[in-house]
Amino acid sequence: MAAESCFFTNRSGLRLHYLCWGEPNGVPLVLLHGLRAYAQTWESLAQALGRGYRIYALDQRGRGLSDWAPAASYHTQSYVEDLEDLVAHLHLERFVLLGHSLGGANALEYSRQHADRLLGLIIEDIGPGSSKQGMGAERIRREMSQTPLQFESWEAARAFWQASRPTLSEDGLASRLAYSMLERDGAIGWRHDQQGIAEARLSIEPTDLWPAVRALQCPSLFIRGGCSDFLPLLTLQAMRGGNSQVQTVEIANASHYVHDDQPEAFNALVTDFLNTLPQARPTI
Repeated sequence: MAAESCFFTNRSGLRLHYLCWGEPNGVPLVLLHGLRAYAQTWESLAQALGRGYRIYALDQRGRGLSDWAPAASYHTQSYVEDLEDLVAHLHLERFVLLGHSLGGANALEYSRQHADRLLGLIIEDIGPGSSKQGMGAERIRREMSQTPLQFESWEAARAFWQASRPTLSEDGLASRLAYSMLERDGAIGWRHDQQGIAEARLSIEPTDLWPAVRALQCPSLFIRGGCSDFLPLLTLQAMRGGNSQVQTVEIANASHYVHDDQPEAFNALVTDFLNTLPQARPTI
């Protein structure tokens, strides 16, 4: 099932890119990637779900084929507004929303502001406090401050990713090289706005996600990597205890990047959760 590449213009004039898979009358599912990722990161999930769903994966501002923006705009509310504009562009009434890491924070905050629009919510490896404290937050701040803006060769770029993400499969590594990097003026650089994203991540206060978790009104699945340094088990348990809509699960042998490390288990879990949502079951 091939993806269709599409663009729209948001309220501030940015041209944003998204991919879509499936039949136009399928169950709508919107996917939001993580901090330095891109729409194609969801290819495996889209193929696993099949044509019963209409899947939209957004290149969030500054990433993939979407326009870059001022660093100060790389914050939760701007991302939420971009999602609002995508939903309006697609004429979606109700849909399922899935987000990983940064995309999970944006999905949670969208759910707080638009609870009536969601059939279900899936959050991959982020919770309240994840972006502010703990080993994972420290690791990401370190990565943001130390990541080179370019590399002398594809071999050097590959070595960077292998050192940064030692659990990456060959498919995951190939995806990052293909969709997050490009050759420009004899050097290998980033497709995304690495400098602006790093500046924002190191200077903008993370959004408090507890209000969004407490306000959840739709069935919501939080997925944690069993080896994650980003979403503590105690936070997962506190979210489950704080709202009856929250379901939680861990996937063994997965880091913060669950859908990369254990794609088959992740895809099966998402499929099973969607099948528990009566209005989100495909009819074709």
